[in-house]
Amino acid sequence: MTTFDERESSFEAKFKHDKELQFKVTARRNRLLGLWAANLLGIHGAEAEAYAKDVVKADFATPGDHDVLHKVLGDFQAKSVEMSEHRLRKQMDDLMRIAHDQIRAEA
Repeated sequence: MTTFDERESSFEAKFKHDKELQFKVTARRNRLLGLWAANLLGIHGAEAEAYAKDVVKADFATPGDHDVLHKVLGDFQAKSVEMSEHRLRKQMDDLMRIAHDQIRAEA
């Protein structure tokens, strides 16, 4: 293997690792968001965990955070929980940092 091949292989491995890390962080953020939203919706215990899983699954519908945002905002509206899109995005950003720290601590 040449030096160029080794470098290419190294970059590919780093890219793969970074994508896996980002997937884990986003999934963790969505779980935390689901638990936070469940609390505001008056959902507790096993039902809150199930709701959090539904929020995680919602992220697989389309690329980006739009699907998760729509699910949670829709659930808030259905239960008459006042929440602006801006405030929810801010919460998602805050939870992304927390999720990143948690995943890094586990590694």
